[in-house]
Amino acid sequence: MTDALHYSSDVAFTPAVKEIQARKGSRHAYARVEENGGWRTEVDDNLTAFLAETNSMFLATASADGQPYIQHRGGPKGFIRILDKQTLAFADYSGNRQYITQGNLAENPKANIFLVDYAHRRRVKIWGEARVVEDDPALLTSLMPAGYKARPEQVILFKIAAWDTNCPQHIPQKFDAADVAAALASRDERIAELEAELAALKGQPAPAH
Repeated sequence: MTDALHYSSDVAFTPAVKEIQARKGSRHAYARVEENGGWRTEVDDNLTAFLAETNSMFLATASADGQPYIQHRGGPKGFIRILDKQTLAFADYSGNRQYITQGNLAENPKANIFLVDYAHRRRVKIWGEARVVEDDPALLTSLMPAGYKARPEQVILFKIAAWDTNCPQHIPQKFDAADVAAALASRDERIAELEAELAALKGQPAPAH
């Protein structure tokens, strides 16, 4: 897919986009990015680490006539797997059975994955092409997170054309409930330890919790 692009970022920076960048004064900065090789086109250590902590994603597709659609997908951390330097994959669970994403991909493979790490205020955008695989039970089984309560229906393979990160501006800081619960439990455990130490110093029984 990237072979047809002069720069990898051309997957998003179309002539119309570049004209607006020029008119609004940002084209020179992005031209320097292009001169330095453009956006990344393969999975590197940074993206690998980001995906390992990802439990939520948005997958954007469009119909043949350009009608866009965004679907949320989630799972345990690391549910998006790396098959090779340019291929991501995940088990697609049975849902409301509307099949809008699958229908869009059947007539227009172009897609985008949008990832947000709210806790650290980071985001990653991945452009590429996606396809649905319905007839590979071994692959589906290998992509299914162990112990996760969902019914896998098919696989979505995503071939990366380019990816880039965004600045943290305007990303609200949020934390997963499980991470908050773990932090509070750790805090409570430490408080109990300190109370026990204090009670021991005073020669009193430790407070019950």
